[in-house]
Amino acid sequence: MNNNITQQTTDLIKQDFELSQINKDGTVTEEQLLDALANDIAYLIENQLEPFLNLMYRLDVDERQIEIALMPGAAEPANILLAKLIIERQKKRIITKMNYKQPIITDKDFQDLKF
Repeated sequence: MNNNITQQTTDLIKQDFELSQINKDGTVTEEQLLDALANDIAYLIENQLEPFLNLMYRLDVDERQIEIALMPGAAEPANILLAKLIIERQKKRIITKMNYKQPIITDKDFQDLKF
């Protein structure tokens, strides 16, 4: 993942998760982000499942994918699969914002508008 996208994804995820294991200097790799997020999710699954599921809904993570991740016998532990889903969803949000970024309107642009 591009370093800029990784950092933006980390910043976006930090709005909803503590990520206490992330480096204090702000630099983070995708692996570090996945590990920290998976640890937070493991705690939430064990102690606050309902609020966690509400958060997943708010983050617009695909409900079917959540159900698959939470099924017994999944290929990987649920916390890791869910962390991957969150990271992927937040990356898509960042990329969409980058692709559809609106130009900044200056005072001059505003004055040129005709009403």
